[in-house]
Amino acid sequence: MQKYLGVKLIEAKPMTRGDYNTYRGWTIPADENPFDEGFLVVYPDGYESWSPKQQFEEAYREIDEGSMTFGLAIEAMRKGLKVSRKGWNGKGMFIFLREGRRITGVNPDSPMGGDFTSLPHFCMRSAQGDCVVGWLASQTDMLAEDWCIVE
Repeated sequence: MQKYLGVKLIEAKPMTRGDYNTYRGWTIPADENPFDEGFLVVYPDGYESWSPKQQFEEAYREIDEGSMTFGLAIEAMRKGLKVSRKGWNGKGMFIFLREGRRITGVNPDSPMGGDFTSLPHFCMRSAQGDCVVGWLASQTDMLAEDWCIVE
């Protein structure tokens, strides 16, 4: 079998197996414990399921309070979200992923040599409201675990 690493943004709340079956209008099977701890999981497309507590906690991390790693922040940006560090001093600062695109209409005598392709890159909205094109993460940023999604 192949190995897979999952990354998805979900909503969830604690719910026992029995409460989940009641929520769904199902009768719990005789061989299942209604007191098993777990979570009601709601996916972006509206699909709902129940996950046992251990498996849920191994797969997901709460992100509301600035507890994401830089790797998870990158995955969030790949999904079109903006992210920021809780520890940043400037208000309104965030970074986002800018997809690559074809740039046309550039002067052929310019150092770029005419039309060109811009590769994907990170941009930052600075505290002054400017766009910093080609933002680079510091070692501290990459190892920090205080990243959060910006609404």
